Amino acid sequence: MRIHFNDEPMECPDSLTLATLLKQQHLMKPGIALAINHTIVPREQWETHLLNDGDQILLFQAIAGG
Repeated sequence: MRIHFNDEPMECPDSLTLATLLKQQHLMKPGIALAINHTIVPREQWETHLLNDGDQILLFQAIAGG
């Protein structure tokens, strides 16, 4: 299966969950948010959300400011 992760093409196995992808990439950290195909996926759904061929995933890091 081919996806785009932060605008970079990536090959990954079928039946991959969003949480597994993040763990493989060492990105499972507090303060991140994800959008798949321009839709935010709540953190509580990451363990069960299966990726599909052609998905576009964008990772956002929360930044503290003042």
